[in-house]
Amino acid sequence: MSIISNTMTNYAENAAVYNTSAQDKRTQDKKSQDKKSTTEEKMEIVKKDEGTQKVHVSGRTVGNPMLSEKAAKYYEELKRKYGNMDFILVSKDQKEYAKANASKYGNSNKMVVLIDEEKIERMAEDEKYRKQYEGIIAQGANGLTQMKAKLAQMGKSVKSCGIKVNDNGAASFFATMDKSFKAQSKKRAEKQAAKKAQKKADEKKAQKKKQQEKIEEGRKEIREAQESDEITFEADSIDELLKKIENMDYVEQPKDKIREMEQKAGQWFDYSI
Repeated sequence: MSIISNTMTNYAENAAVYNTSAQDKRTQDKKSQDKKSTTEEKMEIVKKDEGTQKVHVSGRTVGNPMLSEKAAKYYEELKRKYGNMDFILVSKDQKEYAKANASKYGNSNKMVVLIDEEKIERMAEDEKYRKQYEGIIAQGANGLTQMKAKLAQMGKSVKSCGIKVNDNGAASFFATMDKSFKAQSKKRAEKQAAKKAQKKADEKKAQKKKQQEKIEEGRKEIREAQESDEITFEADSIDELLKKIENMDYVEQPKDKIREMEQKAGQWFDYSI
C-alpha cells in the first residue's frame, strides 16, 4: 500500500512539474511572439516612413523639386486659389540660386511666385504655417498690383514682377521694365536737362551755342549707353522697390559723362528735380 501511495505521489509531482514547464513554455512563446510582433510593427513603420512616395508636380520649376502626395495635392489647390499668379516650385538645393536670379523667371502675363518644396511640404501639414505664408503671398500680390497701378499713372509700365518667398516669414520682390520705360526716362531727363540748360544759357547768351553743342553730345552718349532690352529692380519690400523705380530717371544715366559735359559747359544740373 505504501508503495502505491509513493508511486502516486511521484506521479503527481512529475505531472505538476510537467504542467509548470508547459505553462512556462507557453508564456515564453507568447512573450516571444509579442516581441516579434512589436518589432515587425516598428519595422513596418520605418519602412513606411522611408518609402514615402515623392512625385513630380506640374508647372514651372527650378531644379528638380518633388513633393509627397499630400503636399502635391495642396500645391495644386494653392495654384488654383491664386489662379492669377504663376507659381514656380524650387528644389531645396536651388533656393539660393532662385533668390539671386528671381527676375529671370518673370512672366509678362502673370505675377510670379517663387517658393521652395520645403515650404510647400510644411504648409500642407501645418495649418498655422500655411496661413502665415499664404498671407505673405496675398499681401505681396496686392502690394505689387497697387505699385503697378501707381507707376501706370506716372506713365511707367512694368514688364514683369514677382515675389520670392524666403525663410523666416520674409519675402523679396522684383520688377523689370522694358526699353519703352528707359526711353520714357531718357525723355524726361533730357527735357529737364534741356530746361535747366536753357535757363543757364539765357544768363550766359554768349556761351549758348557752345553749351548746346555740349549738351547734345551728352544726349548722344546717353542714347548709345542705353541699349539693353530691360532693366531689373529688386528689393526686400514693395515700398523700397517702388522708390527704386521712381528714382530711375537718373540711376541709369551715365552721370560721370553728364557731369563732365556740364562742367565743360559751365553748368550744373539739379538732380533733385
